[in-house]
Amino acid sequence: MSVVSDRPEQSPTPPPGWAAPATPPFGPPPGSPATPPAAGPHGMPAGYGGPGARYAPPGMPPVATAPAAPATPALGIVSLVLALIAAVGATLVGAWAAFRIGMGAGSEIALRPMDMNVDWSVLSPVRDLVLLAEASFWIGTVLGVWALVQGIVAILRRRGRGYAIAAVVIAVFGPAIFFTAVQAALTAGFGAGSSIGG
Repeated sequence: MSVVSDRPEQSPTPPPGWAAPATPPFGPPPGSPATPPAAGPHGMPAGYGGPGARYAPPGMPPVATAPAAPATPALGIVSLVLALIAAVGATLVGAWAAFRIGMGAGSEIALRPMDMNVDWSVLSPVRDLVLLAEASFWIGTVLGVWALVQGIVAILRRRGRGYAIAAVVIAVFGPAIFFTAVQAALTAGFGAGSSIGG
């Protein structure tokens, strides 16, 4: 059984000393005309900035972004330097070691009968030079692969493309240059060593 009161509803009475705020916290009071935001550049509201500016809240100055730094050719230059070290430096060291190997083992090879089986003991006196030639090959291989990969990256990123293209070409032909030079130096060393021994 519900009881219906004949008295009209009354709003709660505010406590003494209380007053409504002059400005509501979330914008103008209902029913008041909205104040349009001040226009910024290109007809956008103020605070949005222009093209290339980061967002700033209304009432705050727009934050301009710094211009992008120009791409430096350092990536391509480094790849070219690595390719030159791999192709030229390793080849020179390997060829010098191969010539000395030929000179050191040429007389021993000339004194032995010609046989299809290779006796590697003739390289015992020059084993340090053999190790040097092998080390130059592997170091040149590692640097050449590094130069090739870094050169391709530099070409794709347009950071020293001219240097990078030269580095890629040198790195590709580096092994052929190395083996040709080492074979020629080894042949010359064998010839010089065998003539000295004879």
